[in-house]
Amino acid sequence: MKKITGTFFSFIFLLQFVSAQNIAIYPTNWWVNMKWNKVQLLIKGDKDGFNKEKVSISYPGVSITKVNTLDNSKYISLDVAIDPSAQPGIVNIKFADGGKVNTVKWVLKARRKGKGITYAQGVTSSDFIYMLMPDRFSNGDESNDKIAGMRDQSLNRDSIYHRHGGDFQGIINHLDYLQNLGATTLWMTPVIENDQPNRTEHGYSFTNHYQIEPRFGGADMYKRLSDSLHKRGMKLIQDAVYNHVGSYHFIVLDPPCKDWFHQWPSYTQTSFKDQPLFDPHGAKNEAKITTDGWFTKEMPDLNQNNPYVANFLIQHALWSVEEFGVDGWRIDTYIYNDLPFMNRCNKALTDEYPKMTMFGETWVNGVINQSYFVQNNLNVSVKSNLQAPCDFQVLFNGIQPTMTEKYGWNEGVTKLYTTLAQDIMYKDPMRNVIFLDNHDMTRFFSYVKEDVDKQKMGLEWLFTCRGIPQLYYGTEILMKGESNPDGWVRLDFAGGWKGDKKNAFTGDNLTPQEKEVQDLVKKLGNFRKTSSAIKTGKLMQYVPYDGLYVYFRYDTKQTIMCVMNTSEKEQTVKIDKYEERTKGFNKATDILSGNTISDNQFTIPAKKMWILELGK
Repeated sequence: MKKITGTFFSFIFLLQFVSAQNIAIYPTNWWVNMKWNKVQLLIKGDKDGFNKEKVSISYPGVSITKVNTLDNSKYISLDVAIDPSAQPGIVNIKFADGGKVNTVKWVLKARRKGKGITYAQGVTSSDFIYMLMPDRFSNGDESNDKIAGMRDQSLNRDSIYHRHGGDFQGIINHLDYLQNLGATTLWMTPVIENDQPNRTEHGYSFTNHYQIEPRFGGADMYKRLSDSLHKRGMKLIQDAVYNHVGSYHFIVLDPPCKDWFHQWPSYTQTSFKDQPLFDPHGAKNEAKITTDGWFTKEMPDLNQNNPYVANFLIQHALWSVEEFGVDGWRIDTYIYNDLPFMNRCNKALTDEYPKMTMFGETWVNGVINQSYFVQNNLNVSVKSNLQAPCDFQVLFNGIQPTMTEKYGWNEGVTKLYTTLAQDIMYKDPMRNVIFLDNHDMTRFFSYVKEDVDKQKMGLEWLFTCRGIPQLYYGTEILMKGESNPDGWVRLDFAGGWKGDKKNAFTGDNLTPQEKEVQDLVKKLGNFRKTSSAIKTGKLMQYVPYDGLYVYFRYDTKQTIMCVMNTSEKEQTVKIDKYEERTKGFNKATDILSGNTISDNQFTIPAKKMWILELGK
């Protein structure tokens, strides 16, 4: 009898275990002592009618406050309250269906505090961000190049669209390189699971928010990367996508609600127009197309006005910061999100992590347009609380025309001057993230027709202008490529794979010009680390004349004079013209060459920029 009973109970235990494995809970865990202590769990079963099962929790300090019914009977939405008295442990969530009871373990963790590693520090103008694509930077673990069962089994470095095998281990292996460049912060394109059939190298089509891409090394390696950065005093930015998911996301394949995504009678793409959102003369239906239209057919547009969707996204953001020690948040396709939702999400992050910073992709044209989406001085009905943009304006209407147009009243470097003069629109332009190129646009070296002098000037501007500099991987070694198609701007970083003949990490087989520019970035990045004027000082600029543009970065401790000659001839610089900032100084030292200037005037060659530290 005992034997039969034992076998019977073993069978029942096995039945519960198998059934429990088919019940998925999101968020997959939570923490004690969080301000966000009312968590909405999205629970997915494997059968119709799952939502009729009775749910119970028996754990000190954890209680169910409401069971919500969703359209899809395979889902249960459970509101759970976590009392401040709750302790870390395993919370058993029981699902009763008649006489059958299935138990799923849900972990309540202790917070990261006490581990000796600071996180959620935020990213400021004292930082220098290095941006890379994990799949294209370095392959440190060939065993995860392909993962059985995933839809995309491509692995072909000769294709600009297939996977190449880069991963977290490859990045960890080369953190010395990033730190030697002067980088303080790492930003990667999305690291969340991307189980689409193709074009998975970029990461922007999530298929499971709570899984880290296994071909990068998974969650454990992501934590190791985060910890490795923090132990070096560096920071981690996570790339967030709130607007859409991949078409093979489990929520797309089996939506919890009919309105989880924006639905249209026929496929409707966003217009990519930002103006209807703030245009006082605009039509509401056009604003709806901007925000609710799909980014692509493979990227369904999330309905952030659905409260369950909103909670799912906000909780995932909080979960990511706590689980992986994220310091900052770069938000993809910011202008296509519902702005009141984004305000709520941004506030949830800063309420929980007061130093946390967020900057958004605001790919628009015009300072007014861009400032609308961030903390601004505009009198508008919807006030954004986003701290900063990716500053496309100072790129498109600033440094690009500076390097490619002849000087004129409204042309060339005048556009850079004019764009910066419009900083009056921002609450704090020092938070703006400035850049020369990124993963979506033509590389700067190609944009300036492979003119090395112009590449150098662009970099010298990048490291001395107001804001937070962001360098796209390979810009420091003159990587080139046109953005159409985008794969050409996402090529492999030299030396990241076994057998690479050219190696940017060691310098092997780099051309003299590539080494020269790489060395320039090292000097600029490391000088910036010690320069209070550039990191946190003020900016004063002077009206350009005949292609000569002079601006200063300064504080009470240091004054840096930046002289940019964009013309095709040498120019004479008269110190007295800039007396407001030069008075009291009698020498200037070039921070790159070490040469000292003590005369009241000097000449600067054509297509050169000098960065001068003033002294006495």
